[in-house]
Amino acid sequence: MASIWVFHGPNLNLLGVREPQHYGSRTLAEINQEVLEIAKLAGLNAECRQTNHEGDLIDWIQALTPADFLILNPGAWTHTSYAIRDAISAVKVPAVEVHLSNIHAREAFRSSSLIAPVCLGQISGLGADGYALATRYAVDYQIRRQQK
Repeated sequence: MASIWVFHGPNLNLLGVREPQHYGSRTLAEINQEVLEIAKLAGLNAECRQTNHEGDLIDWIQALTPADFLILNPGAWTHTSYAIRDAISAVKVPAVEVHLSNIHAREAFRSSSLIAPVCLGQISGLGADGYALATRYAVDYQIRRQQK
């Protein structure tokens, strides 16, 4: 059965204590719990992972199939990692990029995403709610796909 995968990049393990003015006060565990609950209510499998190691994230992406769905917050790798971009493109997994803060309203270097062009869309600046929205989209996407 296809799954919804939520991968969090570097420093997101520090949510709840890291710069709450940008990233909010919710912890990664709280965000993940909400994602899992949304998927479970829809009868879909979901799994959440976080890493501070780019190679791990690339390996996880390469293990996905086009039947899966990826929700990805690549953190700072958004602006620097052609390798993550290429991994998503190579496996042809449908993906949504999520950012807690509005990357387009912060420092200039944060406004450009290497990842967005290989994703279905990007949710930026809605805090932890962005993950819930992405998960609901992923659920709808997977249900529509199953109905075909």
